Amino acid sequence: MAKEKNWENKIRAYTLKNAIAHEGKAQESSVISSLFHEGLKKEQVKDIIKDVKKIVSEINKLKLEEQQKQFLKLEKETSERKEREGLPELPNSEKGVIMRFRPAPSGPLHVGHIISNLISSMYVKKYGGKFYVIIDDTNPEETLKEAYKNIKDDCDWIFGNVCKYLNSSDRLDLYYKYALKLIENNSVYICTCQQEKFKKLIDNKKACPCRKNSIEENLKRWKKMLDKKGYKAGQAVLRFKSSIDNPNPALRDFPLARINTEKHPLQGNKYRVWPLMNFSVSVDDIELKMTHVIRGKDHRDNAERQKMIYKALGKEKIYPWTFFMGRMKFSDLILSKRKIKSAIEAGEFSGFDDPRLPTIASLRKVYTKEAFEKLIEQRGLSEVDKVMSKDDFFKLLDNFMKK
Repeated sequence: MAKEKNWENKIRAYTLKNAIAHEGKAQESSVISSLFHEGLKKEQVKDIIKDVKKIVSEINKLKLEEQQKQFLKLEKETSERKEREGLPELPNSEKGVIMRFRPAPSGPLHVGHIISNLISSMYVKKYGGKFYVIIDDTNPEETLKEAYKNIKDDCDWIFGNVCKYLNSSDRLDLYYKYALKLIENNSVYICTCQQEKFKKLIDNKKACPCRKNSIEENLKRWKKMLDKKGYKAGQAVLRFKSSIDNPNPALRDFPLARINTEKHPLQGNKYRVWPLMNFSVSVDDIELKMTHVIRGKDHRDNAERQKMIYKALGKEKIYPWTFFMGRMKFSDLILSKRKIKSAIEAGEFSGFDDPRLPTIASLRKVYTKEAFEKLIEQRGLSEVDKVMSKDDFFKLLDNFMKK
């Protein structure tokens, strides 16, 4: 048990140290992280968490001068951790890496995109290789024509090493080619059931009648999906044939493509069958020979779906190494593209580069990309979620600007 060791002085010392480093405000998570360096085990955290909370609260009420005074008396209780230099190493990176960022052109890129994706660009710089930006514009009604240029301008600034920009909407014929492969090896089927009926069946681990379609019938239905005189939007969906007994309902016979007849900003009405994210991502990752993918923990189910698609295509041996990053959540910062766009249209902001917005267009007027790189380097590969206020985040960023 952790209580067997007297941790009070250690807790107090590291809380004071952390508070002094952050303008008088210590963070509980940082204090506990320091205690791990002193020998604390994960299973022991529950034994001291109350003491940590109490001491952090107490010290955060003190003036910075008093914190510094108290720390002088306890400094001997702390030890200097060797700082990690650079990013953590990636496995299988000896021959370089191929990585990507897939923004949707539905609004402005913002600080959240930097936090989630700059690390991939940095790894390509570290090891050599290729960094792609693939604009996910397969939802015609949500695609903004002006977003294409804005995305390129933002990515040129924050990354600086994009080897190629690609639009998913320019790759529809390639996705269709892969759809045919999956139909011909009986890994998918065209479902014409009503959504409510399908959901009820799948939730009860029962197969939809369309799952029994022959390959010939699926080929016939696929042609009808592509035909402007064929199925209408909502009448047919290309579904992956996974295990109906999968304990996760989200992984049972998930959709790969659907009909959407909305006019596309670039393609007009040339296409009517559009891939869904898991299908287009799998095809692109295979074609571009992606080696490593760093993505948020909220994409775990998507990663499982993509593994299934790889396997169905006989490509499971080249599935990229994947790491799931913890989310950095802001308690008081709006990052929704839709909300930002609506606020601009309502006249609350002057544009995407309004200095009050956390957009890249705004941030690059104030900060250097090197400051963001230092922040991302310090965070490294972490599965831990972190909640921050915008003030705390930008104070941290300001410190990197000073350095």
